Amino acid sequence: MTLAGKATQFEYKALYKPNQLIYGLGQTAVITGWTVKQAIAKHLDSSEYAVIGQLYSPTRGINLLIRNLLYNPHVRFLVVLNATKEDKNAGAGECLLDFFRNGFEEGVCDTGLRCWVIRSAIPGYIDLEVEATALQQLRESVKYCEAKSITEAVDRVKFYAQSEALEAWGNKLEFPLSTVQPNILPGPRYGHRIEGKTIAETWVKIIHRIKTTGTIRPTGYDGQWQELIDLMAVVTDEPEDFYFPEPNYLPVDRNFLQEYISQILDDAPYREGLKYTYGQRLRSWFGRDQIEQVIQKLIGEIDAASAVMNLWDVKDHDKGGSPCLNHIWLRVVDNELSLTATLRSNDMFAAWVANAMGLRALQQHIRNEMQERSKYDLKMGPLITISQSAHIYDDTWSNAEQLIQKQYATICRKIDYYDPAGNFLIELDESKIVVTHTTPGSGEVVGCYSGFDALKLIREICAASPSIRPDHAGYLGMELNKAAECLKTGKQYVQDSK
Repeated sequence: MTLAGKATQFEYKALYKPNQLIYGLGQTAVITGWTVKQAIAKHLDSSEYAVIGQLYSPTRGINLLIRNLLYNPHVRFLVVLNATKEDKNAGAGECLLDFFRNGFEEGVCDTGLRCWVIRSAIPGYIDLEVEATALQQLRESVKYCEAKSITEAVDRVKFYAQSEALEAWGNKLEFPLSTVQPNILPGPRYGHRIEGKTIAETWVKIIHRIKTTGTIRPTGYDGQWQELIDLMAVVTDEPEDFYFPEPNYLPVDRNFLQEYISQILDDAPYREGLKYTYGQRLRSWFGRDQIEQVIQKLIGEIDAASAVMNLWDVKDHDKGGSPCLNHIWLRVVDNELSLTATLRSNDMFAAWVANAMGLRALQQHIRNEMQERSKYDLKMGPLITISQSAHIYDDTWSNAEQLIQKQYATICRKIDYYDPAGNFLIELDESKIVVTHTTPGSGEVVGCYSGFDALKLIREICAASPSIRPDHAGYLGMELNKAAECLKTGKQYVQDSK
């Protein structure tokens, strides 16, 4: 690339996510979508491009990408690789192209905050702090194109590199980026349990727990995340056709879900520049179809505790790009098929809902196949995920806060008094409090406690039944205190009376 017969070099500086980019000395920015950026870079000389980076999400990635381009006005060309079904499913590349094609308008994002909304069928947002005139100038100054393959993308970059160097379209522009600093309450660092009837309900509870007590740590790439370690989520009653709230506040919709389920259930051929899919790891990576193995294992031995699928390859330690989903275990207990999945690293805001729905679809598939091939008529048991690093990235903290404000209180009001730890009947017998512990279903007596001191009694009950629900324990404490007062004053005690 020359200007007036002299070699010209430009330096790209990223204000956001700088460690996730490959830098060059040219004037073309390359967006690779879900294709790994190295698959493009290896075919180019660093003088031929300004920067190469991936773009996964239109609602999270485009805002920062646009800010970086505004700070680097020497970038005059943009190549967007929009080549894979993952790109089509996510829609990030298409939404970015629509920004340049169609522009933007003032509106609100999915959490209700005012922003610039890209004119696209795919939701994409830019912070309102970024001036409209700057965005318009960027649209008018950068020549863009879409590539449908790695080869086409490389050819376009090389073509632009052969052109005469252009002057920067303006000055570097930087606009303030608002951040939300979490207010963290004390809580345990390791080992958390959250349960909900649906994936949507469980997800809101997860986000609230992380935002309330999660520890802030550096991500290892750029920025920070708020994290809980070893979080177990239990979904008990997700319907077979999946529950989507109205209006839908989940980070996925039904169209996205169908494509994602395919990535878990179906094998996929190797494609240059793309990492594995979970379906590839389950169906063929190790030379065996693990899903089929599990089906046959459970049909042949319904009580088996070894119906295991593994996605971790020991080679992942060396080459990087290791799967987040590592281990899946299925078990039939009391005619219910449960699925437990272990994820080493889990983006709980953007990815967990899709993870959970995909795993639930796998659970349904295995149950259905077993029923078709055998005498077993199994019920769907719970879905359990164990996220060893359950985190929320800092670029979604504001969205997470908005979700909690709008949805958490509503979910908490949906009171379910059922406690698998059982029920407790409180009575006064002569000069002492008597508490009878019964099973939740049949009402069989399994324990009895008596005494005068309410605090001592609740401690005994919680020690003997450590899995009792926290709100149930609080209720018992209040009732025992009322019973103790009645014991002192001689008044009649009736449980649940005001």
